Amino acid sequence: MLRDVLPIILVILFFQYAVLRHPLASPLRVGVGFALVIVGLYAFVVGLKLGLFPIGQSMAAQLIGFDTWLWVYLFAFCIGFATTMAEPALIAVGQQAEEAAAGKIQGNVIRILVALGVAIGITIGVHRIISGDSIHYYIIGGYVLVILLTALAPRYIVALAFDLGGVTTSEVTVPLVTALGIGLASQIEGRNVLIDGFGLIAFASIFPIVTVMSYAIVMERVAKPGGKTR
Repeated sequence: MLRDVLPIILVILFFQYAVLRHPLASPLRVGVGFALVIVGLYAFVVGLKLGLFPIGQSMAAQLIGFDTWLWVYLFAFCIGFATTMAEPALIAVGQQAEEAAAGKIQGNVIRILVALGVAIGITIGVHRIISGDSIHYYIIGGYVLVILLTALAPRYIVALAFDLGGVTTSEVTVPLVTALGIGLASQIEGRNVLIDGFGLIAFASIFPIVTVMSYAIVMERVAKPGGKTR
């Protein structure tokens, strides 16, 4: 963990002392903060290995044992929604967007829309694994939809929507979703873990963009019937 965080520390110290030529305002506080980051990252990685990865793969293996795929789809949808709602980065971005938008955006609404988008995306990604379809068609189709919505959506929401697509793939969602994909691919006959087990995170990044921009388009139409979206 120290080796991974060291480049960040070196960059900050270089710019602080060599470029800005100013000492740190509170070196002790900054040092304690970095120490806590290192300890937290180490605990997080250990937690992934001990808990999140095994439970994700175990749930996938058990759900496949049912006679219907319905429970697999339902689990994928629910876990996508729940993990996204718990993302600290999403909470922070939602609050910042609400403060900057002067009443146009509500942080809680953004969180729900993004969580819904992730849930839909992961469900579609799970269907791809189950059906054995090529990921290319799904990703191309998703981004074609994103491009169309970008042309129609209000300008104030476009950049935020794209950022929200990246925010979703953070420390809470990624481990469970990745473990789910690997678990499904390893349990379904004829699937390759490397080819079919990964890719769910891409779906989790695309569909929040779709849901956020779609909502903004609808709200713009409702607010200004017959008016332009820009």
